[in-house]
Amino acid sequence: MENSGIIVGLDIGTTKIAVIVGRKNEHGKIDILGYGKVPSIGVKRGVVANIDNTVQSIKDAVAEASSKSGVDIKYVNVGIAGQHIKSLHDKLCNSMYNLNMNPGEEILDVIPQEFSIDGEHGNTTPKGMIGSSLEANFHIIIGQTAAAKNIYKCVRKAGLEVVELIIEPMASAEAVLSEEEKEAGVVLVDIGGGTSDIAIFHGNIIRHTAVIPLGGEIITEDIKEGCSIIKKHAEELKVKFGSALARENREEEIVAIPGLRGRTPKEISIKNLASIIQARMEEIIEHIYYEIKNSGYEKKLIGGIVLTGGGAQLKHIAQLTEFMTGLDTRIGYPNEHLSSDVVTEMASPMYATGVGLVIEGIGRYQKEVEKNKPEEPVIQAEVAEPVDKKTKGKEKKIKDPTKPTKRLPEIFMDKIRNMFEEDVD
Repeated sequence: MENSGIIVGLDIGTTKIAVIVGRKNEHGKIDILGYGKVPSIGVKRGVVANIDNTVQSIKDAVAEASSKSGVDIKYVNVGIAGQHIKSLHDKLCNSMYNLNMNPGEEILDVIPQEFSIDGEHGNTTPKGMIGSSLEANFHIIIGQTAAAKNIYKCVRKAGLEVVELIIEPMASAEAVLSEEEKEAGVVLVDIGGGTSDIAIFHGNIIRHTAVIPLGGEIITEDIKEGCSIIKKHAEELKVKFGSALARENREEEIVAIPGLRGRTPKEISIKNLASIIQARMEEIIEHIYYEIKNSGYEKKLIGGIVLTGGGAQLKHIAQLTEFMTGLDTRIGYPNEHLSSDVVTEMASPMYATGVGLVIEGIGRYQKEVEKNKPEEPVIQAEVAEPVDKKTKGKEKKIKDPTKPTKRLPEIFMDKIRNMFEEDVD
């Protein structure tokens, strides 16, 4: 698969496990070759709770994706989320991994933000620059070691190998955010089944990440308890008739739920249903707004908020978010990066993380290929000059064209490097 440029994303969520097989086409868009989606059994709030059940769900999703794509799936880019994920900023000079962390935690990802060369701040691409001191700001993602190891264990027991472990909000951002939004300042909120993941960008740099242990599943539980119905019917009500704003529904709108074992159907008011949903959504948005204020970028978010994930499909959720935060809000769809012939279902916010894992996986794969690509020798060819009487009969020494020749900048850099080495000695 690696040789053909095919990348597989594995999204292990609380409510679903999705496997997406994709490849970048000649137009720079993602062709979805196949996908598989099955209910997630064994994952609670983004964390593996039952290994055997999770392994079986992964196998089922992989089998479906493999059948549709015709690809023998062996390597996957896996998303990781959950309430155990946290982030911090650290200013580092030498090693980004020499941090004092709580027992049972490990660094999952280190994202460079900006660099300082000889005290000059604000540089995001220091490659090729000359200086005597280099400092950097990094955004560091930390998670529980046990949670990460359980994901690895599940993937390997399913007969797969992990290529990359990618933070899910980072993957979702790749799928639904534009470069202009990241530059202007934007908040990505991925509302999943068990958690809501937050990533704040400004100046095209990630500034803050957070995970809220509330998502669509807890709304379903509220409907189940509030309407005294079973979970299956509660989920169907939420998806088909759910709204985040009670005032947008009329009192006379009624939906009937089938009764159990011959009992009479149960009638439920759509407005009452929306009231239950709105109460829980307001709590989730309050947590989101707290993280926005806590980041220090509340007044710098020209791009506002982008909602994605399965929970973002709830009607009127953008209006409620705008009302409570005062920030412009839109729903993020991953269709901008997908080819035109992709199935409609894949353009849903529900698949933002899965599509983002493929996009991020392709980007990292291409960087690795470029990194390992052997440097081509510099060939200098001399232009033949007209034969002169004075030089006629004399042999002219021609440089071997297969022998690499240093350019002037390389010679200069060698001198600079030798000067530094002499200072060190």
